[in-house]
Amino acid sequence: MAFEFTDNNFKSTVLDTPGIAVVDFWAEWCGPCRMVGPIIEELAKEYDGKVIVGKLDVDANPEVSMKYQIRSIPTILILKDGEIIHKHVGVATKQSLIQKIEEAAAV
Repeated sequence: MAFEFTDNNFKSTVLDTPGIAVVDFWAEWCGPCRMVGPIIEELAKEYDGKVIVGKLDVDANPEVSMKYQIRSIPTILILKDGEIIHKHVGVATKQSLIQKIEEAAAV
């Protein structure tokens, strides 16, 4: 299951934890976000124990959303050791996200 990022846990789980994190910025009312949701869930299962994959509800967590200037959703950030490696705005395919995760792992 995808991790649930919040304003309260983002620093400890993403910024202060070494490794790769995939963060899906989404909202319940967003149609394209619902298309990406199952892909994020699949990636969370496939990368369990290797990469933290999760979702951050922009309506419930405005602090992190503002910090990363999220203006359109879905937006997917891939971070490594707290630094943004890749940013994708809009619907993404599973294969394109896997490619970006693997690229981040190789850096």
